[in-house]
Amino acid sequence: MPFFFFYVVVKIISSHFRYKNIISHLYMFKKILFSFCVLFSAASYSQIGGKSVYSFLNLVTSPRQAALGGKVITIFDEDVNQGHFNPAAINAEMDNHLAVNYGNYFGAVTYGTAAYAYTYDRHLQTFHAGVNYVNYGKFDGYDENGIATSSFTGSEIALSIGYSYNIPFTNVYFGANAKLISSTLESYTSYGGAIDLGALYIDEENDINWALVVRNMGTQITTYSGLQEKLPFELLAGVSQQVENVPIRWHLTLENLQQWNITFSNPNRAVGSLDGSSTPEKIGFFNNALRHVIFGAELFPTKGFNIRVGYNFRKGEELRVVDQRNFSGISLGFGLKMGKMKFNYSHSRFSLAGNTSLFGLTINFND
Repeated sequence: MPFFFFYVVVKIISSHFRYKNIISHLYMFKKILFSFCVLFSAASYSQIGGKSVYSFLNLVTSPRQAALGGKVITIFDEDVNQGHFNPAAINAEMDNHLAVNYGNYFGAVTYGTAAYAYTYDRHLQTFHAGVNYVNYGKFDGYDENGIATSSFTGSEIALSIGYSYNIPFTNVYFGANAKLISSTLESYTSYGGAIDLGALYIDEENDINWALVVRNMGTQITTYSGLQEKLPFELLAGVSQQVENVPIRWHLTLENLQQWNITFSNPNRAVGSLDGSSTPEKIGFFNNALRHVIFGAELFPTKGFNIRVGYNFRKGEELRVVDQRNFSGISLGFGLKMGKMKFNYSHSRFSLAGNTSLFGLTINFND
């Protein structure tokens, strides 16, 4: 069902292009899609919503990602941060670029990422290294009787190395990331390993990028207390296009395609009756379909100054307050290039009480 929905979305978007180009591009994309269906079929039982370990792996990794709604997998340029979410996007333009990002999440929680790419030669092409880190802050400890004990902290980190390969004489790219994960929560520690697989097809004639990514396929190497938990496996599909004669590139991402129904009934939206009973909120097909959608747009994507806006439909619905408009799911940001450095900023709206800002700096060390 998720793949049917994605196919319908693609057909609608592609209706503005010439028919003969649609057939060839959809045929290429269909072959890539089939390959990924085979790869992820064994893990399609995975779920979202706090039912997996190492959930920090799904945090956005750069201000550009956050401003465009998150999880964008179709960017193919010198942005070295892209290797985190789609290893197929690793390319020679990222050579000798270093990116460092930092932000406050909620409360005392902070997190940051870093990425670096190096092109060895034309044959081996480009390697990518990255790190994701989250610090949950300091907590006051209490025993089962409510008596204060010593304070404790919690943090998680993932180290990754990635590589992308361009099939000769084509515009098809395949990539992979290998990740080593460490998590410490109070006195409990866990280690894990995971891989990401990505595919990217660039239609240069129409300036359209198509992408598929399988993220976080792996396992816990050691558990916290003997209980084996699942990793936050996810299948993503995306398409983006540079609009002709207009300096805008739009991005459409479909998230959590490994699971069709990602909704839950909000008890605050239940309908009461005269006898005191209540009817749970009913979520229809269209509402559930939209919760897979992330949409973003970037103004002046190839210039020294960029403006970005995005909307995450799932976050907008899940964080929406009953009978009150709070603009949850909306994100904004910009990028400013100054010589060999580029500064990026994003602001993401979650609720009236909690919003996040993310700052990033990318440095080009090439002569």
